[in-house]
Amino acid sequence: MTPGALADYGCSLAAAPSIREPLHAPVAHLVRGGVIEGIHYGSVVVLAADGSVELQIGDIEAAFYPRSALKPVQAVAMLRAGLPLDGDLLSLTAASHSGEERHLAGTRRILELAGLAEDHLRNVTDMPFDPVVREDWIRAGRLPSRLAQNCSGKHAAMLYTAHLNGWSLDDYLDPAHPLQQAIAEIVEDLTGQAIARVTVDGCGAPLFSVSLHGLARAAARITTAPPGTPEARVADAMREHAEMASGTGRDVAALMRAVPGLLTKDGFEGVQVAALPDGRAVAVKIADGADRARVPVTAAALARCGVDPAALTEFAGAPLLGGGAVVGSIRPARALDPLAESPAP
Repeated sequence: MTPGALADYGCSLAAAPSIREPLHAPVAHLVRGGVIEGIHYGSVVVLAADGSVELQIGDIEAAFYPRSALKPVQAVAMLRAGLPLDGDLLSLTAASHSGEERHLAGTRRILELAGLAEDHLRNVTDMPFDPVVREDWIRAGRLPSRLAQNCSGKHAAMLYTAHLNGWSLDDYLDPAHPLQQAIAEIVEDLTGQAIARVTVDGCGAPLFSVSLHGLARAAARITTAPPGTPEARVADAMREHAEMASGTGRDVAALMRAVPGLLTKDGFEGVQVAALPDGRAVAVKIADGADRARVPVTAAALARCGVDPAALTEFAGAPLLGGGAVVGSIRPARALDPLAESPAP
């Protein structure tokens, strides 16, 4: 997609997606010994480079909450509002981090740039997201903190943005706050549709409901933006500092390392979005929120998007064990991956 094609996405704002029970469809099978033991339902959209829908499964137009998959859009909004970050600190702004020391140190650096401290953060307190880091944290006798919570980088950047604009700090999470109004405006701009509903995310920040189609469209707009724009800066920062956007050993970082030029972000409740520099994009929602289905379904969608399947082998899903031996796996549904074999009758 050429830079001029960006106008194709943002020429008009579509109505808010419908709030309804999503018409999800099977997207992954849990196969044990050749028999389908379980089915994960969900929705998947694959966009071609020109923005057209190349594949859709389930309900890609119903309102849903992207959760943390929306963080790159929030980061773009903050850059447009004057946030002067790049590189690792900008990647951390869009992160659901693991709580490693580099993530905590980066969050402190953002706060220090604003002349603020951890006490100014209004996200919830939590233990580090990564299980190994969390265990070390507990063994050391450390208590839950706002800094360790996986959204602390975003919150520090929100405070910095508010400080630079002379906006109040104590209520920066209020949906009516100028910062959150500015973010909502960019959410609508990049998704190309009005927000259906606003609620509160797990960290305490406003959460905007759009459609799965709109989320994929926003990711495509970010990766196809001209160099130097807020969108391109976010994409570059997350790709170049993938571990700051997630953590050591996280599938998000591994995907960006495995697929050149890929930008991807996960979200709680089985959400994933990914886009390539030419505008090809995918968005995934697993209906039951299962993480075990999120990654293999995303990998299959990326293969349908044109990514070399050889680069996606490690993301096919963890093997299913029986008595210590491999007896099955998670397999993308045939509608998503027509090359997948059906289980034996």
